[in-house]
Amino acid sequence: MDLKYIFSFIPFLFTLGASAASITDENKPAPLPNIIIILMDDMGYADPVCYGGGPYQTPNIDKLAAQGLRFTDFYAAQPICTASRSALLTGCYPTRIGISGAIDHNAKFALNPDEQTIAELLKSKGYKTGMVGKWHLGHKEPYLPLQNGFDEFYGLPYSNDMWAYDYEGKKWQDSTFWRAQYPPLPLIEGNKTVKIIDSFDGQDQLTTDYTNRAVSFIKRNKNNPFFLYLAHAMVHVPLGVSEKFKGKSGAGMFGDVMEEVDWSVGEVMKTLEQNHLLENTIVIFTSDNGPWLTFGNHAGSTGGLREGKATIFDGGLKVPCIISWPGHVKPATVSNQLLTNMDLLPTIVNITQAAKPTKKIDGIDFTELLLGNTLSTPRDELAYYHNKNNLKAIRKGKWKLVFPAETETYEAPATIGGDRYPGKYATVKVPLALYNLAIDPGEDRDLKDQYPEIVKQLQQVADKYRRTLGDGLNNMEGTEIRPAAQL
Repeated sequence: MDLKYIFSFIPFLFTLGASAASITDENKPAPLPNIIIILMDDMGYADPVCYGGGPYQTPNIDKLAAQGLRFTDFYAAQPICTASRSALLTGCYPTRIGISGAIDHNAKFALNPDEQTIAELLKSKGYKTGMVGKWHLGHKEPYLPLQNGFDEFYGLPYSNDMWAYDYEGKKWQDSTFWRAQYPPLPLIEGNKTVKIIDSFDGQDQLTTDYTNRAVSFIKRNKNNPFFLYLAHAMVHVPLGVSEKFKGKSGAGMFGDVMEEVDWSVGEVMKTLEQNHLLENTIVIFTSDNGPWLTFGNHAGSTGGLREGKATIFDGGLKVPCIISWPGHVKPATVSNQLLTNMDLLPTIVNITQAAKPTKKIDGIDFTELLLGNTLSTPRDELAYYHNKNNLKAIRKGKWKLVFPAETETYEAPATIGGDRYPGKYATVKVPLALYNLAIDPGEDRDLKDQYPEIVKQLQQVADKYRRTLGDGLNNMEGTEIRPAAQL
């Protein structure tokens, strides 16, 4: 063959190769997004400054809201630690999976290993999974995070106040007092205890310790998709804050703690940016339930919502939620659509195209809303279960019907404490009441007499949940409940 002809053909081969490479790149699937859930403990709806908090500062949480979507009608599935966390990780009403309350070392049940967590579902797509912080879904090895889809775990098995120390940080002297019966508070790595938290000094280091672990996980897994579940101990009592933030906020110890957890959010975001992961990471910031108001100035704020933690009024269940995903979620946007922490799992599964849960869940996919369809209304109902399986209220649209029942209250004759010391709960009987949350977020104007037809409609909605999930208030067992693991 003529060499002149061969050389004239070479440019065409290069052009063909470049075109093929271009086609390959265009058809290459987008990289799987990293997922980070930052879960605060007992942080009230109005604690971050971008939700009306202060006089302390939360610039990193506020920046997260400025670059993402801030929700104003986001709810925990129950107003108490263990139940709420089970809902977040499984996408289920806690009563569906036999979970309730806030368990400790005496717990006789745990999250059933047959339930699928976000971590387990993401592993089907090759994600590395890590958890740092408070687990609270089973304190024994068969039921710890490593047995529920996580490759790594570093943290506490339950709440940081589940220890045998009083409000001065000293061991309870009365050995018959129930709190004096608690064993040492274990800090666990993997399945093994590596440290005992036995002082306020140990509590002071938790936020920094957890943050360093989270940053390390991100750096070690930057070259593959990862899921990080960072479940802080704060702002749950006893409050702990490191020396670098102690006394710095000018707003008391609670303000100092808020500024340190804000720093933690900043460290996570800075690590993502430094490792060129920011635009391919979905960051979700939220809380497990409302503030523990009986602790006074060591508790957060509901922003005028009624009651707090451990009640089914909105102060106990409505929590801050911010989702950032640069390039996908429109920055500085606000949504008032009703959502819950159960809805995170199906949304994450949809975005990552991970395996779907094999059993029925209650969460609803809100991907369209997250990606900018402001007309999307994924959820219209919420069943307010509490205690073991008491259906205490039902919501549909803007309407909330509260059923007659005994409930804990922070109002008189309850008392409010402060400076580490709690006040005392009271118990009251609440009557049937109907509230329009669109115009009455404080739930203090009962409209049942004006809107009997709405009461009837919501009763019918409640009956649907009673049949499937049960209702202890009416001695009803649900047809769709699944058992928790029995210890």
